[in-house]
Amino acid sequence: MGLIDIELFATLDLVAQAPGGPDEDPEGFSFGGWQAPLIDEVSGAQVGAAYEGTDALLLGRRTYDIFAAYWPHQTDDFGTLFNSIPKYVASRGTPDLTWAGSQQLGADLGAAVREIRDRHEHVKVVGSLNLVQTLLREKLFDRLDLWVHPIMLGAGKKVFDGGAVPTNVTLLQPPVASPNGIVHLRYGLADGIPGTGDMSAPDQ
Repeated sequence: MGLIDIELFATLDLVAQAPGGPDEDPEGFSFGGWQAPLIDEVSGAQVGAAYEGTDALLLGRRTYDIFAAYWPHQTDDFGTLFNSIPKYVASRGTPDLTWAGSQQLGADLGAAVREIRDRHEHVKVVGSLNLVQTLLREKLFDRLDLWVHPIMLGAGKKVFDGGAVPTNVTLLQPPVASPNGIVHLRYGLADGIPGTGDMSAPDQ
């Protein structure tokens, strides 16, 4: 069984909407492209390393449309990778799947994601916040890579925007901060649900 990895860029107040550019997801949001001024060599290398071994992409409709308009024309390392591996698209509509290697998932998203996990070793979910909420709710992920950027926006779609349920995760590696203050956090899904306790209870 393979791994489903969620890759997200977020602000300190966990806004994850439109990090890449002004036209990415402008609905009700005026800070599109907020990530660009903060990227540095260290965070860029972290992102590159996170994609090593990726053999499939799992994308929501909006992210797929953005990727399909851009990556087929790129020949850098990411372009070569993305153009060569299967792309699975979660959509209730009828997306234009002209990007080579693309296919739409069926109506039973949970079953489709489980089938993808069985078929591939290392599946990446990029952006796709609506899809991410479903994966969080159903605990259909294995790892969450979160790059937290040192800004607060106070508005926009958030990482845990209605999808989170009581879930245990474990930190898979020590957090690493880049020179510009971007902190990379890598969590893995863990068994069980969060426990509770009483901080005022005397030591046993």
